[in-house]
Amino acid sequence: MNPILVRAAAVMLAFLASSTFTGASAQSLRCKGDLAQIGNSKSTILQKCGEPVMKDSFCKPVQETVSSAPVTTPAVPNTSGTTTNVTVNTCQQVEEWTYNPGYGQFMTMLLFEGGSLKSIRYGDRVTR
Repeated sequence: MNPILVRAAAVMLAFLASSTFTGASAQSLRCKGDLAQIGNSKSTILQKCGEPVMKDSFCKPVQETVSSAPVTTPAVPNTSGTTTNVTVNTCQQVEEWTYNPGYGQFMTMLLFEGGSLKSIRYGDRVTR
């Protein structure tokens, strides 16, 4: 085989491998030369990436078990000092911001819970 072709193939493989493993992590979004990462606040993401193309807000159901204080009922025998566990359904406000990073890239959805970035998902490729 031609040594120049072998060397060119080796360089190309090394480049592809390094671009695959040293790029932005799977849970990040590159914005204006900076990375938006899990744990960032909404204000930090706005500074780094600007306004998203879409914002959605919804209620995420959360189930909690709450224990009551011991209840003493003198009129009812054998109830002294019992506790009651109650399951309470509550709602946690969640926001999803969608960014369009440009042609050929993947639409990127950022999920915020409690004011900080919890997850990043990728959608379809931008074709226009």
